[in-house]
Amino acid sequence: MPHSESRSASGADAHFRALESLYRSAPINDLFRSELSVEEAGLARIRFEIDRSVYHAAGAAHGTLYFKMMDDAAFYACNSLVSDRFLLTTAFNLVFTRPIRAGPVTAEGRWISGKRRVFVGEARLLAEDGEEAARGTGTFMRSHIPLSSLEGYRS
Repeated sequence: MPHSESRSASGADAHFRALESLYRSAPINDLFRSELSVEEAGLARIRFEIDRSVYHAAGAAHGTLYFKMMDDAAFYACNSLVSDRFLLTTAFNLVFTRPIRAGPVTAEGRWISGKRRVFVGEARLLAEDGEEAARGTGTFMRSHIPLSSLEGYRS
């Protein structure tokens, strides 16, 4: 049983806020402006805006952005179930279903399975009109890095 399952609701909320703080502290998010919300155990959403600065030569968002946001959403959905260790992505499979151009986008991540060492999460990328633009599945493994040792992890 994950450590987080034995915590109170307020303890879980503090963990979720600390994960959101950790996300904001990552330098990569200076390049990819976005906001994470961990809404409940096993569910995370990242909201961001796409503009021309992330377009490929054919005028739509580059796949780098799809991967980054979907990996993060699935990762944080899974790490919401683990309050003692930082998870690491070990694999991520991504399927593109349509191009996205300028506007607000949401990456929605959900925990699917795993409660000890390896977790499986899925993510969807939803365009402003609610249509799915991509979907993916990732595996995430417990690391030896304590969350409490990470400067950005604070509630």
